[in-house]
Amino acid sequence: MAQTTSGRRPDFRRPDRTPAAKGDTTEKVVFINRCAKVVKGGRRFSFSALIVAGDHDGKVGCGFGKANEVSEAIRKASEAARKSMEKVSLNENTIPHEVIGEYDGARVLLRPASPGTGVIAGGGVRAVAEAAGIRDVLAKSLGSSNHANVVKATIAALRSLRRRDEIFKARGIHFSDGKGDQHNASA
Repeated sequence: MAQTTSGRRPDFRRPDRTPAAKGDTTEKVVFINRCAKVVKGGRRFSFSALIVAGDHDGKVGCGFGKANEVSEAIRKASEAARKSMEKVSLNENTIPHEVIGEYDGARVLLRPASPGTGVIAGGGVRAVAEAAGIRDVLAKSLGSSNHANVVKATIAALRSLRRRDEIFKARGIHFSDGKGDQHNASA
């Protein structure tokens, strides 16, 4: 039995869950689809890949690539994901407010969560949230379960987020940040 210096067995079932360093772009494969075309000599396969890329600091994007080989489809999708990365508003390790994102038939509900909750989401929503750097969020996928549409609905929800100070500044309202400091939004 493998023993560590602390006397406990290492847990091989769960991969290391430490987040990547901020600024590093990470990519996660959400879905790979195999398509078969029947021709005279048999079947010809082609592949499509859906990738989510993010820097764990509020930038996230998704990409879709198609090719005759899996590795080439993943490469194309990751290039598209890096190109489509956009900044989203975060509030420390969670989101500033509840939001629903829609794309075609997919609807995704995102709710802020208290510290230590973790990412309570599945599939494409989890991949987008982790890539964006969100550590505490509650999510529910409503409507369509199509992987591509769920990912795009999640990104649409994150795109529509606004922090309190951004809204006050746009409205020209004088506000307090909760720490006793007064701010003039027009400054």
